[in-house]
Amino acid sequence: MTRKALAASTITAILTVAVTAHAQMATRTYRVAWVTPTPAAEESLTLNAFRQELRQLGYMEGKNLTVEFRSVEAKPDRISAVIAELIRLNVDVLVAVTQPTVQAAQQATRSIPIVMCGVGDPVATGLVASLGRPGGNITGLSGLSPELSAKRLELLREAFPRASKVAVLWNPTNPSNAPQIRDLQDAARALRLQLQLLKVSAPQDLEGAFQAATRERAGALIVLDDLFIFTQRSQIIALAAKSRLPSIYGWGIFADAGGLMSYSPDFRDMGRRAAVFVDKILKGAKPAALPVEQPTKFELVINRRAAKILDLTIPSSLLLRADRVIE
Repeated sequence: MTRKALAASTITAILTVAVTAHAQMATRTYRVAWVTPTPAAEESLTLNAFRQELRQLGYMEGKNLTVEFRSVEAKPDRISAVIAELIRLNVDVLVAVTQPTVQAAQQATRSIPIVMCGVGDPVATGLVASLGRPGGNITGLSGLSPELSAKRLELLREAFPRASKVAVLWNPTNPSNAPQIRDLQDAARALRLQLQLLKVSAPQDLEGAFQAATRERAGALIVLDDLFIFTQRSQIIALAAKSRLPSIYGWGIFADAGGLMSYSPDFRDMGRRAAVFVDKILKGAKPAALPVEQPTKFELVINRRAAKILDLTIPSSLLLRADRVIE
């Protein structure tokens, strides 16, 4: 075969694949599941960005796409039953939000592709073999980048330079919290800060943890990302205010609920990127070969109302860099 004939044959094959994929999208209705531990109202920014990006990619709900949204309403014991229901529906792709949801999906199916969203360290927790080559049926988006923990400490240091000891609220039963602790310890050494680790895994642990922070004279607090901690956010924010402990959180919803500051991945961007993963899988890509992405866009939220209640002044340099300021 001549070079020209070979080139023409290759182009024809590529066009045939493209036309076939387009025809499938036009005639088939794909079923995509989105499973989250948070209520629909609290998931709306990420989910809306996900749906909007899918529309941009050619998927129209009611025509060639059905999105099966399920929330377990912050009740981890319901996750397995919800996953089982979606497997019975024979969904084409399952988007799972947070570590417990992805773990439940992994235990329930090794054949349905899973796109994780907002998971801490998927390698350290055994969800994927590596970021570059996940293996198995899971890929998607990690909620952590190596610099995230260090950045949260830096923000606290900039806002409250007199704080020499920082308390860390974490859940030892969450396998993704241990890697975050290691990152924080490395960052604390570089910043010459002392950490006080406060373990919480049940509601009755919270009061004692804040009493310990007060007793040891912690000057600030970092709250790690965890489903249990998320469900207790109202009490945690109230205890932080009662203890007069300036705090930084890993979800913007904490700042919206009265917390002082949050620094997190941009969850709208994560929704858009999750849609891109779904699109690639529906077009034939295998999760095992799709590299896991780490966040590249972040959001700093500062609640000035909370600062006034604590009689704190946030530096103007920090306020100017904030993506959102709650007055």
